[in-house]
Amino acid sequence: MRLVRGSEHLSVYLMRIRQVIKFTAYGLIGVLLGWLIYEWLTFPDLSRLKDHNPETTALIEIRARQARARGEQPKRIQVWVPLEKISPNLQRAVLAGEDTNFATHRGFDYEAIQRAWEQGRKDVAKEEGGDASSLLPDFSKFSRGGSTISQQLVKNLYLSSERSITRKLREAVITYFMERTLSKRRILEIYLNVIEWDDGVYGAEAAAQVYFRKHASELTPKEAAYLSAIIPSPVNKFNDSKRVARRQRVILRGMPHVKMPEGTG
Repeated sequence: MRLVRGSEHLSVYLMRIRQVIKFTAYGLIGVLLGWLIYEWLTFPDLSRLKDHNPETTALIEIRARQARARGEQPKRIQVWVPLEKISPNLQRAVLAGEDTNFATHRGFDYEAIQRAWEQGRKDVAKEEGGDASSLLPDFSKFSRGGSTISQQLVKNLYLSSERSITRKLREAVITYFMERTLSKRRILEIYLNVIEWDDGVYGAEAAAQVYFRKHASELTPKEAAYLSAIIPSPVNKFNDSKRVARRQRVILRGMPHVKMPEGTG
């Protein structure tokens, strides 16, 4: 009799476990479907970028909100120019400094990602006094990224600057489709026209005029290398002028060896 009751209790217990597993699975599927529907509804219209220049970007809007929060009037200096009016020196310098394999990759530079991953783990371990063996370190503390120009453009146009797995996943998906929708030439053209080069200064033409009082088409190799050198931190460039100068020299040496995409300088 006790054996029968024990078997009944075990059956009830197993049935409840199956129900919990089933409801949990349904919940996870529901969350995943909800996320996919949200992503589909909010996914940017990349095909429009083929022949329409973006009127604004996520970064420009973030900077405007930050300025208003400080009680300041948002500043925006931007002059859109076609790629042929941007010096080949600057095109080469930006690729040498930000994405040397731009002409050949399909949106992701896996060697650069691996280097950034390894360096990030070492930096976090050094900061926390631990080791670099963690499988999933804190991405928000990574100081160096492995982002290509395509990924940077996606983040600039559509996403926030937070460092999280969710944001990186969305960036990866949009980058994948952007590389298959736009030409390399068009991606580079948009990038060079929207990138931040100082507080409120966006794009190559505005940067050339602010820094050197000339058009972007007239930039020398040294001037172009300087603009490329400050891309990682344009607002704080004067706080680390030695690092900028070292980076400028490295970029100058690398410019002649950069492979340019078809149809560019």
